[in-house]
Amino acid sequence: MTASERLDLVHRTGPDSGHERARRRPDVPRGAVTAVDGVLVVDKPQGLTSHDVVGATRRLAATRKVGHAGTLDPMATGLLLLGIGRATRFLTYLVGADKTYEATVRLGAETTTEDADGEITATRGCRIEDLPEDRLQEALTALTGPIQQVPSAVSAIKVDGVRAYQRIRDGQDVELRARPVTIHELRLTGEPRKAIVDGDGARSDGSGTVEAVDIDILVSCSSGTYVRALARDLGRALGCGAHLTALRRTAVGPFDIDEAHTLADLSAQVEADASAPEPHGVTTVALEEVARRCFERLALSQDEARALRYGQPLDAAVLKRAEAPETRRPQASPGTAEQRVVAGFAPGGRLVALLRHQGPRARPVLVLDPA
Repeated sequence: MTASERLDLVHRTGPDSGHERARRRPDVPRGAVTAVDGVLVVDKPQGLTSHDVVGATRRLAATRKVGHAGTLDPMATGLLLLGIGRATRFLTYLVGADKTYEATVRLGAETTTEDADGEITATRGCRIEDLPEDRLQEALTALTGPIQQVPSAVSAIKVDGVRAYQRIRDGQDVELRARPVTIHELRLTGEPRKAIVDGDGARSDGSGTVEAVDIDILVSCSSGTYVRALARDLGRALGCGAHLTALRRTAVGPFDIDEAHTLADLSAQVEADASAPEPHGVTTVALEEVARRCFERLALSQDEARALRYGQPLDAAVLKRAEAPETRRPQASPGTAEQRVVAGFAPGGRLVALLRHQGPRARPVLVLDPA
């Protein structure tokens, strides 16, 4: 059985199976040559941490220089952006990208982690007949737009230098402050359906099973949004409690799940590449393409490109020549003038640097083609 076949078996095996160790340590081949600097778009399977995927990619790409632009919980699947080689320096400017998710929320039960990985703490129950369309839509609308969201207590946010989830594991109470996020879109993608929850003693009478309701939603949001917290707050608004049972990330900025590769696909590619007369390494999205898709584009003169290669600033007036990204979904909202990132390209199309407006100057914040 090849490595890609073993991975395919792992991906088709449920999270409670006897393949836990295999899932945590993906069996992938090592690339014959180091991958070209760029971004790799991976479809993360359920049961792996983002760090697990980074570790597997280091073997596939034959380099230690691999990083990710935003984690996914082990329960979640979907799009994970990885930077390889010099692209790891790009990640700082991709972390803030808007994101899109498909999720399933179970109304009627709460858990310790606000998702299906936690233990049930309360089962108030919920019935479809208790959820007229206008009531559910009103609750979704109230969570749309700019909101103040209290992150999940089991998040990776640090409290006095310690991760919040670690404090929870140590039996401490954690109260996180609300933070501003923007929910661009929050809507149902299917009809609510009946579900059954094991009361497991969580009901006041300690009895039996409880009827619940599953709903599928689409969430388009700013970076820093916790979909688990959205599920929690939706349940509170409806008075029945809720938790997340499935989560799939389908877009990060201009990158879409349709272009993502599974670890099995990448393993097969690396195995085929190793037998080629001239191996090229795992295929990545080139830095130039990433920059064109994510940032405004500035065509530089030879003199301007030369100055940036030496780390020298340009007059801020050059930024007026910048053109829109080559995608309808840029990396993130530009924010203030000082937060705006522009990609500078030399004559011939080579990416030279990322620039920002600082006072009267356009200064390079990342030089990718130094002198």
